[in-house]
Amino acid sequence: MTDFHAVVLGIVQGLSEFLPISSTAHILLVDKLFFGQDSGAAFTAVIQWGTLLATLIYFRKDIANILFRQKISGESENQTDSHLLMPIIIGTIPVVIFGLLLKHKIEHQFRSLWIVIFSMVFFAVLLGLVEKMYKAKREMGSITNKDGLLVGLAQACALIPGASRSGSTLTGAMAIGLERSTAARFSFLLSLPAVFAAGAKELWDVRHDLSAAGGARPLVIATVVSFVVGWIAIDWLLKFLRKHPTYVFVAYRIVLGVVLAGLLASGTIKDTQKAETTTEKQTARVVRSAHG
Repeated sequence: MTDFHAVVLGIVQGLSEFLPISSTAHILLVDKLFFGQDSGAAFTAVIQWGTLLATLIYFRKDIANILFRQKISGESENQTDSHLLMPIIIGTIPVVIFGLLLKHKIEHQFRSLWIVIFSMVFFAVLLGLVEKMYKAKREMGSITNKDGLLVGLAQACALIPGASRSGSTLTGAMAIGLERSTAARFSFLLSLPAVFAAGAKELWDVRHDLSAAGGARPLVIATVVSFVVGWIAIDWLLKFLRKHPTYVFVAYRIVLGVVLAGLLASGTIKDTQKAETTTEKQTARVVRSAHG
């Protein structure tokens, strides 16, 4: 993988991780359309650490409040988020369970472009329906353990490439009545444990091969770029959702899905994904892409 390739993937990761358009889908599509390869589920999971770090720093006060019950300066007592720890823990359980059960399919069969396209369109329509019926009536202080579980189940849908972690959790949070920017904020906080665990596991799986000369360079470049772009994307999205509905993202996903389906059906682009049969083959594929 070249440095330019890594920079492009970092930009795509940073932009699409937080916008409800699916980072995995866009990285996979950019890889196949412009670079003729699939960098792999492990590469994607590791560079998510850049956007994870952006989330940790951007929401550092919220996180400190949740973990250490420190009141955020300028907020009234009923607006503090110290009660969110348990909803976040409960909301992380579904993605862990389904992630372990469907691990092989997620890394191989689910990365088919046809599945990505269907997922992009289906979950876009679902977000559009929730938006149409949406009535904001709840703030962060009203979130319960049950809400954490419901939004966590929505987050588990993001295991399917194309669903979008931010999109599925935003849909779930809006469905339970959270105000849009509050729903986005909660979805970002809820994603932290799952993204950290996925990145840590994939990095551990390929640790020996990435220690080879130059092996980690593309990962480092893509991760740093995704951090910078991700920070900008978080700030923009939160401000956007305070004043605007999500229809622009719904329309974008549907149009992109239809266009890609046409290109795939016509043979203009190829769905070259092949299911691997062993963990060793999967690891070798990731390492080859990381080494260029």
